[in-house]
Order: sequence, then C-alpha cells, then structure tokens
Amino acid sequence: MKLYQQFLAIGLSVSMLAACSSSRIDYSDVPESDLFSKSQATLDDGAFKSATTLLEAMDKSYPFGPYSQQVQLNLIYTYYKTSEFPVAIASIDRFLKLNPTHPNVDWVLYIRGLSNMVLDDNQIQGWFGVDRSDREQDYAIAAFKDFTYLVNNFPNSDYSYDAQQRLIFLKNRLAKYQYKIAQYYTKREAYVAVINRVENMLTMFPDTQATRNALPLMANAYHQLGLTAEAEKVERLIAANPE
Repeated sequence: MKLYQQFLAIGLSVSMLAACSSSRIDYSDVPESDLFSKSQATLDDGAFKSATTLLEAMDKSYPFGPYSQQVQLNLIYTYYKTSEFPVAIASIDRFLKLNPTHPNVDWVLYIRGLSNMVLDDNQIQGWFGVDRSDREQDYAIAAFKDFTYLVNNFPNSDYSYDAQQRLIFLKNRLAKYQYKIAQYYTKREAYVAVINRVENMLTMFPDTQATRNALPLMANAYHQLGLTAEAEKVERLIAANPE
C-alpha cells in the first residue's frame, strides 16, 4: 500500500510539472511595443522576477528591435535586483561587447563592480567577525578594475564618487591579502618572493596599512639575503612612515 501511495505521489508530481510547463505564456506573437510597455510597468512596480521573464522573452523574440538595448539594460538591472549576480555580469559583458560606446556604459560598469563586490563578500563570516582577508580575491580584483576604469574614464559620472569610496575599501582588502601571502613566504623562508610581493604592494597599494605592515617583512628578507644596504633603505622608509 505504501509503495502504491509513493507511486501515486510521484505520478501526481509529474502531472503538476507537466501542467506548469504547458501553462507558460507564449509571448512570441505579442507586439514588441506592447511587450516592452508591460515589462516597463512590471519593473516600475518592483516585480523584478516577473519583469525578468518579460524582458527575457523580448530579448529572445526581438534581439535586434528598437528596444533591444534598453531591454538588455533592464535585464542587467533585474538580474542584479534578484541577486542573480553571475548572470548580471555575463549580461554586462555581452552588452559592453555589443555597445562599447553606449551613453550608459558608466552605469553598466558600476553595476558590474557592485556585483563582483557582492560575490566577493561572505556575510556569514562577517557577522561573526571572522578575518576574511585570506580568501580568494578574484572577484575583488574584478571589482577593483571596474571601479578604477569608471573613475578614470568617467570622472563626472553620477557613480564616480561612490566608486572612489569603494576603491578605498577594495585597496585595503587586496593589500591585506597580499600581506598574508608575504607572511606565508616569510615562514617558508622564501625571501626573494617576500621582496617581490611587498614591492608589488608598494606599487599597487602604497597608502594602505597592510603595505606599511609588510615593510618589516621586506627589510627582514633583505637582511636574510645579506643585502644590508637595501634593508637599510626599507628601514628608513619605515621610519619616515610611522603608524
């Protein structure tokens, strides 16, 4: 009897799935202007999931229509608002490839930077005060590049100031990661690697606390290699930049 009930339940689930799939709305015959108006109204209502469905239908049915660029921009926005960050980034990459001179490129770069920052973050560890500086930095690097490009190429953009503030955070985040690596190389007595790592920090993140903290590691590495003159230069730099 139990086996029959389980079989019946499975059959019912399959029937429900089939019903759901068959009830999907077909937008292929809806005029492009009507579909866009409906998607815009849905977006204005804050129904981002529903708006995404409509916009994806438009993007599929009218990829070269007069609304195509705005549809792609709206999709980027809805993907971001529904936390579909990898999809948002992929959509941004596609948009920038097709529309490199679009007037909203600054906004697109800003959203990609925000998406990469979110993907870099780990809220659960943050809540418990765990030091997260040694986690992988790929997303942080991507966000740093996006915001740097935005600030350098669109200094008058509405998003430039916020991008600058985020760059301060990202510089400290990336510098801490490099400092962790320099510490690791010091423990392994890989002194040439320590020097190279700290030199890179001085070039990329000269005004961060992590870089100042790494200077004694560099001085020690020079001493260990018998390069006293170089070690003394670093020590003078430390003295000239007290904490």
